[in-house]
Amino acid sequence: MAEQVGLVLEGGGMRGVYTAGILEFFLEENLFFPYVIGVSAGACNAASYLSKQKGRNKTVNIKYASDPRYISWKNYFKHRQFFGMDFIFDEIPNQHVPYDYDTFYSSPTEFVVGTTDCITGEPVYFKKQDYKTDLLTVLRASSSLPFIAPEVQFQNKTLLDGGISDPIPIKKAQRDGYAKNIVILTRNADYRKKPSKFHFLVKRKYPRYEGLQMALKERYLAYNQTLAYLEKEEKQGHVLIIRPTEPLSVGRMERNPAKLEDLYTQGYKDAQAMKDKIVNYIQS
Repeated sequence: MAEQVGLVLEGGGMRGVYTAGILEFFLEENLFFPYVIGVSAGACNAASYLSKQKGRNKTVNIKYASDPRYISWKNYFKHRQFFGMDFIFDEIPNQHVPYDYDTFYSSPTEFVVGTTDCITGEPVYFKKQDYKTDLLTVLRASSSLPFIAPEVQFQNKTLLDGGISDPIPIKKAQRDGYAKNIVILTRNADYRKKPSKFHFLVKRKYPRYEGLQMALKERYLAYNQTLAYLEKEEKQGHVLIIRPTEPLSVGRMERNPAKLEDLYTQGYKDAQAMKDKIVNYIQS
């Protein structure tokens, strides 16, 4: 285990299969970290990595992607959610592709899941001692995107997608004592987020959540500032960034298994190509 290095995971919906490919390589190489923090798809993929279930992320994210219960307009018209949240966070882990809770909870790794408080618009992070046996609930909250998933109630808080308020939680990892971190991103190096043109819809959809409104309005700023911070930290040797080397053809809602498998393979191969760099960074 890399004793002094944290692992930070961005979200990105179905682009998260890139992260899944990297984590599969880490599993095969027995590369583990004392601290992992993620939001949305990043956190979901980390869960199967920490339960040491080889191939599970590939099965869940690629095999089931074309299943209408996973993601579809049918879900939206029936339940007002594109992703079938009950299917993903209950049926799949408890019936179809059983999750190894015992291995996860026996792992010495601290696993932090980021969410967003709808009232304040601020990030809320949950550690193992906070969610205890409710791992799936906080993963669901972290993955609940505005407009396409309902808010999640947990521990007297109303929560949505962790990527809204802290899309790449590097500073939280540093505050928690990890001065060196490997950061997995799901966008190409030249990507910068643009302001939303649909903020008027946010006010209409969430009139009671002024904190959420502000967080969504300023999300592009937070994201781009974090990227600038990461690049500065990387130059100083505090961060090692892994990101897609090929132009992305997968969107947040992608359902095409062939495209998803290609991105998964790209993640695996990018990690494989960086193996020596990753090991040297951990050991330095």
